[in-house]
Amino acid sequence: MTGLLNRFYDCKYMLKKNQQIGDIPPSREIYRHTLDVAWPSALESVLVGLVGMVDTMMVGSIGPEAIAAVGITNQPKLIFLAIIISLNVGVTAVIARRKGEEDRDGANCVLKQAVLLSCVISLISSLAGIVFAREINLFAGAGADIIDDATAYFQIMMSGMFFNCLLLTINAAQRGIGKTKISMRTNLTANAINIVFNYLLIGGHLGFPQMGVRGAAVATVLGFTVGFLMSLASVLHPESFLSLRTHGSWRFQRETLLPMWKVCSSALVEQMCMRFGFFIYVKIVATLGTIAFATHQICMNVFSISFSVGDGLSIASSSLVGQSLGAKRPDMAIIHGKTCQRIALTLSAFLTVLFIVFRRYIMMAFTTDEAIILQGMSIMIVLALTCLIQNSQVVIMGSLRGAGDTRYTALVSLISIATIRPGSAWLFCYPLALGVMGAWYSMFFDQCVRMVLSLIRFSSGNWTKLKL
Repeated sequence: MTGLLNRFYDCKYMLKKNQQIGDIPPSREIYRHTLDVAWPSALESVLVGLVGMVDTMMVGSIGPEAIAAVGITNQPKLIFLAIIISLNVGVTAVIARRKGEEDRDGANCVLKQAVLLSCVISLISSLAGIVFAREINLFAGAGADIIDDATAYFQIMMSGMFFNCLLLTINAAQRGIGKTKISMRTNLTANAINIVFNYLLIGGHLGFPQMGVRGAAVATVLGFTVGFLMSLASVLHPESFLSLRTHGSWRFQRETLLPMWKVCSSALVEQMCMRFGFFIYVKIVATLGTIAFATHQICMNVFSISFSVGDGLSIASSSLVGQSLGAKRPDMAIIHGKTCQRIALTLSAFLTVLFIVFRRYIMMAFTTDEAIILQGMSIMIVLALTCLIQNSQVVIMGSLRGAGDTRYTALVSLISIATIRPGSAWLFCYPLALGVMGAWYSMFFDQCVRMVLSLIRFSSGNWTKLKL
């Protein structure tokens, strides 16, 4: 057994015989370098996920309707962010390549044009979200008991979209050169401010007005604003590898935009497939009723902790893969992708045990409603098993995106998230009458499909031959 584990984790066994093209550092050195890049992103993602849980707990003090009102806005908000997220996939991938090529001027051209695009996209999205907030949330499945709070929350959140988008874009650029600590600091500060003002504004403490759900939205926007200012400061140093103060034009340039477009156009298709699938999935769960949806939302908050581990390692994987390919070392790109996947799988195994053993106490941290607690405990078992599969595929997909293989990841999203997840959710929830449990069975099925498809592509090695 020990021999099998050693073989699984040893980097020298991660390559096929014809894939090695240079010297491979010792496994300990590779893991150390990977963790140096990965731990800030992973810690950031986990702590942000924990803040999201605390956020839900604070809102939950108002009642299940408040949890549902905030939860129903998540997918519409992410749909508006889809273009920015797609842009940022391209930003990270191309800047990582330029870093590997030691092309500082090229990297800064990408940064400047990405910032301009982010400004334009965020302003248009903000206006549309504010004007059509009520109609959007009604379409998302908000009932009469939550529509007013959901609309107010969504409008306030969209008013802060400009700061959120620029924060995400600058941090994506920094991640491309491996500076994941900058993103960690900005996001943790933003979320700390969010928690403080949640306390002050949701319940009305220390002389602040009692704003309920609206207070939670205001607190989030304040956090975005401070985080943006911190991220902006990180690209104002003239001597930094990434700096907005370097010489060079701010005008859009074809030679800069084409590599980004090559990656982000497919990433946008992927995002649209994901957002469509997630939106329909949430809409199906929302029609099960406020209590069922509140239970689902609590479990999704817990699940976000597991996803955060994989997401943080996925960010590191994208950066390391991109830099390795830029340095003409596809063999190291494969090793970095597999190393991140091994770390993610190990951490997921620990979380699986934690979620199963302490599932009742975890649910009790969110609510005192016994019906929600009992239903949530059953879901937590499926949730725990899903996280084992999810994090491996999240890291592998991150490696493919870092290489610029977004056409394939878009195809996977079309097949799995946009088709299989909503289709199986409807089947399990309604014809098979499994209720909210059916939604979680469909998620498990979806993750299994994505895992298989991502491993097939990664194992082929074709993604290492893409040019940006």
